Amino acid sequence: MEKISIFQVDAFTGRLFEGNPAAVCPLDQWLPAALMQDIAAENNLAETAFIVPAGKEYEIRWFTPAVEVDLCGHATLASAYVLFEYLGYPGQEIIFHSARSGMLKVSRRGDLLLMDFPSDILKRVSLEDEIQAAIGLRPLETWKGRSDLIAVLEDESAVKQLSPDFTRVNQLDCRGLIVTAPGDSADFVSRFFGPRVGINEDPVTGSAHTSLTPLWSARLGKNELTARQLSKRGGSLCCTDLGARCLIGGEAKLYLTGEINIA
Repeated sequence: MEKISIFQVDAFTGRLFEGNPAAVCPLDQWLPAALMQDIAAENNLAETAFIVPAGKEYEIRWFTPAVEVDLCGHATLASAYVLFEYLGYPGQEIIFHSARSGMLKVSRRGDLLLMDFPSDILKRVSLEDEIQAAIGLRPLETWKGRSDLIAVLEDESAVKQLSPDFTRVNQLDCRGLIVTAPGDSADFVSRFFGPRVGINEDPVTGSAHTSLTPLWSARLGKNELTARQLSKRGGSLCCTDLGARCLIGGEAKLYLTGEINIA
């Protein structure tokens, strides 16, 4: 019987049962895409990452229970954590290659893992009416990135109290909807709604912070930022605006290891 290893990691948290759970499956070579999608659906986590060695570097792909995605921050963080802590990766930096998002670097500073990702390119859009219909609150501003829409709200309380209409969110022309506001104890807070990719609300969304980091860096006039995602599980991130790229950092904790029977 053919088996592959699986690790489940809570990302963007220093404590178990918080942050965003991701599955990581190290492979010797790629499995058929349909089989990887089936594994991700069976895992039923927001993301499952598959990694394959490429010399001293790694190729990486990410799957939700429904689709393969262009980029996933928390599953990349989880993959680096597994390589550093459990698979004996030497050194302090791992380079991942992805067909959809190019080269991604993850470095280790003590317990903190820092992902070097391309920053999103944002443009102002006028979708206040459509987003108000989806979330029940009129945003102060709306922005569009490569994949996601962003709604800027007045304060942290407004973000916390949202109860979106996911049918209407699903009708928006985007991968997901990010709602964000200035934070009370962090520089900014957010939530991420992605019914179109099979996730009504993502616990902590690393890729969304490639959009949020340049947005809030410009608004607050600072490059080093702290962030909190206000899902039920919650998670904490540190973000650095580097212009064309950004650093998105957090901690991670191992929840389980096991084997998947695939034949």
